[in-house]
This record gives sequence, structure tokens and C-alpha cells, in this order.
Amino acid sequence: MTTTPHHLILGAGQIGSELTRQLLKRGDTVTVASRRGTNIPGAKAITLDASDATALAAAQRDTTTTFVCTNPPYKSWPAEWPPVFTALIAASQVSGSRLVLMGNLYGYGKATMPMTEHTPFRPADTKGEVRAEGWQRLLHAHERGNLTAVEVRASDYIGPNANETSHVGKRFFTPILNSKSARVIGDPQLPHSWSYLPDIASTLIAAASIEDRDSWGRAWVVPSTTRSRIEIAADINAAFHTNGRATRLPSALLSLAAAFDANLREVKRSSYQFEMPFVIDSTETEKALKVRATDWTEVIRTTGASYLETTAN
Repeated sequence: MTTTPHHLILGAGQIGSELTRQLLKRGDTVTVASRRGTNIPGAKAITLDASDATALAAAQRDTTTTFVCTNPPYKSWPAEWPPVFTALIAASQVSGSRLVLMGNLYGYGKATMPMTEHTPFRPADTKGEVRAEGWQRLLHAHERGNLTAVEVRASDYIGPNANETSHVGKRFFTPILNSKSARVIGDPQLPHSWSYLPDIASTLIAAASIEDRDSWGRAWVVPSTTRSRIEIAADINAAFHTNGRATRLPSALLSLAAAFDANLREVKRSSYQFEMPFVIDSTETEKALKVRATDWTEVIRTTGASYLETTAN
């Protein structure tokens, strides 16, 4: 008799929600844990503080995999992430639930391009240091045999109704769809890799589906598309018959806004990612996990349509 896989997802944001939908579509069962107990149709919702090891171990009971998709505000990373990693290590040793960590590229810092699964960590800001240290702790626990873990790293994301934190989210699409200018951080002419939200979720699932433990204890990178924001604006215009454009936000304005907003200060500290090419090569992940980036034309059309629908409503 085959047992239906049951998973715990920490975080009910855009990645956690998309991941939940894809797992449910496969026929798996899902518990979604968040501080607010956010309900996602078809999944069980619970309220949980991910830094509480005892509560986390209880939530992990009888789960195949724990997907770590939670994401504190940038300004809170140094205070909030370390206790979460501590709890993940303690709880997973008790429960036996495998850990799939949703990661990013901050740990790479100003790396040599293109970045791959094997690019060494050289963080250029506090956020990168926090995430690099957290993954190293999980990796060491994996290597000791205390738990089973893997990390999936994505670049800046794009997708339907991507929230305010996305560099090509609502604040980018909406002006262009109205044939106006979208102000962006950094040089809009530089190539940058963008990870589509459904592709992030499918890569997380593919990484979790590997049965051989020897293929865990490593990182994968999400198949992504590389485009400058000048090119993305042109892609939107071509798809929706508009005439918008991407222009650079003056550095002085970003500095002024950052002086009054702690999260924007963190955005400013990582703005180096938009002052140099920031590109990933996912060839190894694509070959091993059999995942591919969604056709870019579909990404633009689906994402743009989501903002038009939001505006209409």
C-alpha cells in the first residue's frame, strides 16, 4: 500500500503558496505553518513560530519533507534567522523530516559570473552573511548524519502578482502597462537573471523528490531567464501593445528613502546586484533534476495579465 506523501511548508508567502498548490495538484497532503495561520485552500493551516524547536518538531511529525519558505523582513534577518536555523536542526533530528531550504544568491556576493551551484560564498552584506552561515550550519548537520538537507537557490523572482519587494513586480509592471516609466534601482541595461515563481516551486519539489541521500547535502539553482530591465520593458510592450520604459532611480533618492526605512537600507546595501551583471547558470540543475525555465513569453504574458486583472478589480 502506497502512503501519500505529507509535507510541512514553513511560510505562506508567494513561494510557499505556489509550492502548496503544486504539491496538492500532485496528490500530496500539505500542512502550511505561519505566524498568522494563513489558510491556503486544500492545505491544513497551523500557527507556528519557526524558532520554537519543540513546536516545530511536533508539526514535522509524520511529514516526509519540511520546506523552509519563511522569510523575515530584511531588517530582521540578523536577529530572526539564526534561531530558526537552530530550531530546524534540533527539530529535524527528532522528527526525521527532510529539510528543503528555499535559498537565494546573497551569499555569493560580488561573484564571478555566471554563478552556479558550486560558486563559493563571498557575501558582500549582512544578509548574505546570515544566509551563508545558516546553510553551512544545516550542511554540517547533514554531513554528521543528524538530518537530511538540501538548498534551492533562486534569483530575484518574477510572477503573477509578485509583491512589492520584487524588482520586477507591481511597481515595475504597472507603469509600463500604462505606457509610463518604471523607476528601477541600479542600471536597467545590465543583464540579470529572473526566477519565475512556478519554476521556483517545481525546482523545490524536484530537489525533494530525490531518494538517494548522497544527492542531498548540496545546493541547486532554479532555472531562470536572463534579461535586462530595458529588455523586459520592451517584452511587456510587445505583449500588451504599450509604450512604457525602464529608467534608473537616482541614487540620491534611494539614499534619502533608505534613511527613513530600515528595509530600504537593506535593499540599498544589496544594490550592487544591479550595478553589475548578475547571472546564474542552471545547466547542472536542469540536467540532474529535469526542470526547465518556463518560456519567457508565457512568463511576461501571465505576469502582466495578473496586474491588469488586479487593476480591473
